[in-house]
Amino acid sequence: MRRYGKDADEEDVRIRPGRRGSRPRTHTRPKHEDAVQGMALTVDRGRVTCLVDDRIVTAMKARELGRKPVVVGDRVLLVGDLTGDEGTLARIVRVAERASVLRRTADDDDPYERVIVANADQMAVVTALADPEPRPRLVDRCLVAAYDGGLEPLLVLTKSDLRAPDEFLATYRDLGVPHVVTRHDAEVPAELAERLAGRSTVFVGHSGVGKTTLVNALVPERRRAIGHVNAVTGRGRHTTTSALALALPGEDGGWVIDTPGVRSFGLAHVDASRVVQAFPDLVPGTAECPRNCSHDEPDCALDAWVAEGHAEPARLDSLRRLLRTRDRREGD
Repeated sequence: MRRYGKDADEEDVRIRPGRRGSRPRTHTRPKHEDAVQGMALTVDRGRVTCLVDDRIVTAMKARELGRKPVVVGDRVLLVGDLTGDEGTLARIVRVAERASVLRRTADDDDPYERVIVANADQMAVVTALADPEPRPRLVDRCLVAAYDGGLEPLLVLTKSDLRAPDEFLATYRDLGVPHVVTRHDAEVPAELAERLAGRSTVFVGHSGVGKTTLVNALVPERRRAIGHVNAVTGRGRHTTTSALALALPGEDGGWVIDTPGVRSFGLAHVDASRVVQAFPDLVPGTAECPRNCSHDEPDCALDAWVAEGHAEPARLDSLRRLLRTRDRREGD
């Protein structure tokens, strides 16, 4: 019989559990010492297709990862069913630190960064010389994103059978960006195969430029849908709906990452100082710049640096052209 008042003792005190239960919370993350390393190949509606050893495993993020996204190219640690059998689902419990990150924003007013690909070495900016017409400002924006993300850029010009590349290449000569020229429906040039071998390369470009056609030629056993250019608008149709990493055949290996066609490439996230790092001949000249210098203003020390003969004027012009793309909407 329960007692109350002055006759009660400790045995009569009723302890109520907290509203969230009596189990103590902890911020200690499980060690998952049995976790196995894999690579994210594609992400679709919360499901991540991973390569684990020689198996394809479907996985989902563990709750402990919170809002941290998993993107194509991520090195991940997985637990659970790793057989790759149909209907099985593993868990991604860790995402390794990224060596490089390709990001963009929806537009220049959007503060939210979207990570497209992680751990790529190289960005192949694919543009057609005709049908559709080249869009140099979009190419400039892709180059800025490559420099900002720590990727080496490569210009891949397609459909050279429709127009010669000389005029277009003259615009980028002073940037020192390597390039490869291809013909429509022709074999992959040996030079392009050499530049991709042993590296992880993300292919970026707007729809209809032949990006997926190139990927299909490079990895023929994994053909993706190909779209066509609208004869009225001159624009291509999006046929690639999600980024996908594909292993290159051959002894040297490597990866190509096909991405959906882009109509714009927002640069709201880009810091000018990171773009300057892509111009090593100009970096020492920034030492005397005013604090928070945009490198495109009257007091910028780069003008004196170039005037003294430390770098070519064309290089400074190229840097400033790329920096201005952050303040100028693509297509203006």
